Amino acid sequence: MGELALALLALAALHGAGATEPLENDSEPGKSGMAGKPWKAAPNPAELDLDTAGKGAEWTSWFNIDHPGGDGDHESLEAIRFYYRGRVCERPVAIQARTTEWELPEEVGEVVHASPKRGFRCINKEQPPGKTCSNYHIRFLCPLEHIYWSHWSSWSPCSRRACGSSGTQTRARRCLSARPAAALKEVKCKGKAVERRPCSAGPCPEPAWTEWGPWGPCSRSCGSAGTRVRRRSCEAAKKSPCPGRPTEVQKCPPSPCPACPGLTLQGTVLTGTGAALPDARIYLEGSPPALLGRSDAHGRFAVTAGLCQGSANISAHHEGFAPALAPVTSNGSGVAPVLLRLRRLEKPYMVLHPRAQVREAGQDVTFCCKASGTPVPKKYHWYHNGTLLERKGQQPSGRLALRGLALEQAGTYHCKASSEAGAIRSAPAQLTLLAQGQQSCRSEPEPSLVELPSECPRDAAGSRHYNVGRCPPSPCPGGPGDPSGCGGAPGHCCGVRRMELREIPCAGSLLPIKVVAECGCGPCAQPRVLVQGRVTAADTGEPLRFGQIFLGGRKVGFTGYKGSFTIEVPPDTRRLVARFVDRQQRFLDAVKVLPFDPRGGSVYQEVKVLRKKEPVDLDGSRGNAIPLGEASGREPIGELVLPAGAFLRPSGEVFNGTVRASVTFLDPRDVATASAASSDLSFADAEGEIVPLRTYGMFSVDFREGESGTALQTGPVQVRMDTGQVWMPEHLQKMKLWSLNPETGLWEEEGILRPAAGSRRKREERTFLVGNLEIRERRLFNLDVPEDRRCFVKVRAYSNEKFNAYEQLEGVVISLINLEPQPGYPSNPRAWGRFDSVVTGPNGACLPAFCDGQRPDAYSAYVTATLGGEELEAVASSPKLNPSAVGVSQPYLGKLGYRRSDHDDPDLKKTAFQINVAKPDPNNVDESNGPIYSYRSLEECERAPASANHLRFYRVEVEKYEYNVVPFRESDLTSWTGDYLSWWPNPQEFRACYIKVRIEGPQEYMVRSRNAGGTHPRTRGQLYGLRDARSVRDLALDGTSAACVEFKCSGMLFDQSLADRTLVSVVPQGSCRRTAVNGLLSEYLSRHPPPADNNHTGAFAMLAPLDPLGHNYGIYTVTDQNPRLAKEIAIGRCFDGTSDGFSREMRAGAGTAVTFACQERPPGRESFFQRLLTAPAEALAEIRREMGAGELRRAPPEVMDFASGARAPGPTPTRRTPSSPRRPGRIRGRP
Repeated sequence: MGELALALLALAALHGAGATEPLENDSEPGKSGMAGKPWKAAPNPAELDLDTAGKGAEWTSWFNIDHPGGDGDHESLEAIRFYYRGRVCERPVAIQARTTEWELPEEVGEVVHASPKRGFRCINKEQPPGKTCSNYHIRFLCPLEHIYWSHWSSWSPCSRRACGSSGTQTRARRCLSARPAAALKEVKCKGKAVERRPCSAGPCPEPAWTEWGPWGPCSRSCGSAGTRVRRRSCEAAKKSPCPGRPTEVQKCPPSPCPACPGLTLQGTVLTGTGAALPDARIYLEGSPPALLGRSDAHGRFAVTAGLCQGSANISAHHEGFAPALAPVTSNGSGVAPVLLRLRRLEKPYMVLHPRAQVREAGQDVTFCCKASGTPVPKKYHWYHNGTLLERKGQQPSGRLALRGLALEQAGTYHCKASSEAGAIRSAPAQLTLLAQGQQSCRSEPEPSLVELPSECPRDAAGSRHYNVGRCPPSPCPGGPGDPSGCGGAPGHCCGVRRMELREIPCAGSLLPIKVVAECGCGPCAQPRVLVQGRVTAADTGEPLRFGQIFLGGRKVGFTGYKGSFTIEVPPDTRRLVARFVDRQQRFLDAVKVLPFDPRGGSVYQEVKVLRKKEPVDLDGSRGNAIPLGEASGREPIGELVLPAGAFLRPSGEVFNGTVRASVTFLDPRDVATASAASSDLSFADAEGEIVPLRTYGMFSVDFREGESGTALQTGPVQVRMDTGQVWMPEHLQKMKLWSLNPETGLWEEEGILRPAAGSRRKREERTFLVGNLEIRERRLFNLDVPEDRRCFVKVRAYSNEKFNAYEQLEGVVISLINLEPQPGYPSNPRAWGRFDSVVTGPNGACLPAFCDGQRPDAYSAYVTATLGGEELEAVASSPKLNPSAVGVSQPYLGKLGYRRSDHDDPDLKKTAFQINVAKPDPNNVDESNGPIYSYRSLEECERAPASANHLRFYRVEVEKYEYNVVPFRESDLTSWTGDYLSWWPNPQEFRACYIKVRIEGPQEYMVRSRNAGGTHPRTRGQLYGLRDARSVRDLALDGTSAACVEFKCSGMLFDQSLADRTLVSVVPQGSCRRTAVNGLLSEYLSRHPPPADNNHTGAFAMLAPLDPLGHNYGIYTVTDQNPRLAKEIAIGRCFDGTSDGFSREMRAGAGTAVTFACQERPPGRESFFQRLLTAPAEALAEIRREMGAGELRRAPPEVMDFASGARAPGPTPTRRTPSSPRRPGRIRGRP
């Protein structure tokens, strides 16, 4: 009986411990299961066949959001999902509860209620006399693959009901799935879904006729005479027929036919939003179609001739809309009403891109792509290395199957989907072909360096780094049974197969370290990909509270009270388009293309929304002109001209009353507005390639009736643009009007702006470009120019100013804003034209930017970098420019004009730089090595080595050091290895714990935490890792500083069997003496034995709490899918001394756990910290002697075999502190 069976037995035991209600589940009635297909209802634990239950299930982390005050302990699933979004699967199949003392409910004799649908509760009044509810942790059982067989159904009736015949009976079972399947994903349970057995209906009786049925209709409705028929059947006849005929026929009398003009067709043409659509062409379908007429201003039409047959079809056509078809059906009164809805044409966009594949020569491979749009694209073409593939005898489709691969078929593949609305190209997918026997995953690991503690000796080269090895997560060749690459499982990747423990001599002791010994192919890691952040107003910073979040047309959640949000990126997503909607309509809808890290983890993003402009009253019966961009004394960029009678009700009726008009314009002449702009200013050209736009302004309109507030549309209006606001003359010939598709995030062409004809208006010195527009939907409009002068800019981020290639930061959001200089002031640009954001990978990031090869300063770029909301620092440009620090050699650096944001004013931030995007001269060798690459050299930019020219950011942080026995790169979640000594036990969820140490002394001091196994039998006494942090002075307290020191959180290890309470030793540098310990923390540790003795006054030791605690205890705990973000939030709270605040300034007097008094050490005397560095064995022995503790037992570590596919459980999650009010989780914002 597998893991799932054991879990359900544990669940039954929990229910038997006094539960007063039956266990619940989310089961729903479903249709009979198809063979092997997933059933999308929830799995019922009572239904599951435990012998065939897929690959089993795994438990979530433990949750504890309530304490047993009031009427008991309530751990509702709804509340857990509110605080820990995405941590529990959609439909868990079981639940388990334990007290904080790690006891089951039946062991403490308490009555509890447990339900995987609702959660857990324990009511005080239901307990035995004199007993109240304990404090409980709960966790849920979630399926690994979410697929299970149900129990067999009852046998069906016999298939042959005829007497004397033999047939079959069937019984079925369903393949249950608790999660909706991804696009094109086909999953199956192993085994048969249907069983059959023979059956018989018994002997036959004597044959006999039934009674005659009624006469049928006449074969002719009018004109000449026809016939009609009645029938009877022979009952229970098999071999012996009944005597006589089964049918009778008789004639029916003729009747006259009506004339054709008697049928009148009356119809209405509407848009997809329900608005009347005038001037639509109405056709009678045929060969060829016949034009019947056009719809009027109200979308209505009537046809009184030419229609006789009720089976006729008519269609409606209108420019910019997909045709609609409807049948003609008379209502019996000679009138045939017809309703036709035309959906706006939408260019195709890709919803499934082909995946990169690795195969051996001779194997088969399948690529898939899928596009959506209006109408849905039907034509697909495939390209190999940019050349169209001929597919003889095959219909073009979204699947490309290649059989018996030859080596020359390696390369890139992409598809192009097209419809009458346009075309779209997929991202390219690389096909790597290996010769027979060639290995894609070498067993020997690649070099990977980690820094050893400062007390360890340097090697012969003077380095304190040690090679621990790494396995690159490259794909492995698939086999015949592997997924096709059409949205299925990710296949196999290179990873760690075996690790080994080594010991390094360091200052008289041995430092344990795990190194990769062997690589091999195994299941690819599937980390969760998240985007987190905050949505605030661009003008005031007001949060968007409880705003709706949409991905495409699907609502996926809401923002929190403080505007925070978390979006889980769907699998196979290449371009994440999210729409944030204010339900109170105070802000414009924000459509954002959010960057994310496809390798897993979360990326933090600040989203700005634009406040709607206050409406003004217009007279609908008169002409009106609304300026666009008239603010701060500047001339408007243009104006929106509305003629008299332009406003329309949805029915098409002209509205001439008072109109409340709100026109919000985003002016790119102010660089501060760039963060509030929607989308990423891209469109799909005629070839389906996504290319950039350069904006001259965006505007959104909202017209409503003055009294009722009903939304209005407009007929033809004019958009006039002042040519004097276009600084680049070549743009005047290419200016167009665009609208934003909120589901795809792509701009779609509405019309061309042409020079105005006739005399000028009042301002004779101004000339205009004019475009026509009909506003029938609430969309964002844009004055844009397609720009083909494009380049890429190479940027890297580093952990410090040393700029070592192995210390690059991944997951950093690099943002680039294209700026346009004002004439005569090339060094002081104000207007922006485009923006882009890219997340750094292991080799930096390449950002698209406009560039010019003739005029280096024609376009400039303003570049910033953030990591989890923290701004990184750019390299200084003054007082002296250092090319080696900037990362670009001369003379190209001089041509770029690099300037940091504080170049002229030292009081400004140092977190951005500005360059001229000078396109490289292909004939100049000095410009052939980056950091600017031509648009066709993206691959060269992405593969450029660290030695090539690039621009840099780095992280400024207080001095600290981290050492893990099991190496792990926090920027690459795929580098996690399952091991008992892993600092992070679960790659899907990261829990960061910090202790705040106050130090009273004349200087700042280093503080170390030593973290070892405390209670788990497999790790007791073994080192997990070390953490060093320098204390930071509190400017408000003389002679006082504090350090926020990370320690390894207590909780389950990766085997999920027992929790380990980490033995944490906190030791400050210098001659320090412990003077105080937080009272609440001391009380907690005394109530949760065993305590760690603290007889040595130069240190503080504890068995770390299993509960998250909070600032009242001096302990700070944050759980997140991104380890760095969890640590950043925890450090910010620790500095602030609160459980939900954030600060970069140390408050040493708030929320501390332990206090030390430090003084200058007498000459010649070593501090305990120094003794720990130089002779840790003797120093620890001293602690043991003073504690009177015995030697800690050691046990050999275990390493998870990569190829086994074993999974690690989650750590104990955070919950609110006992003294703090319940509130939603807070995503860290900028200080």
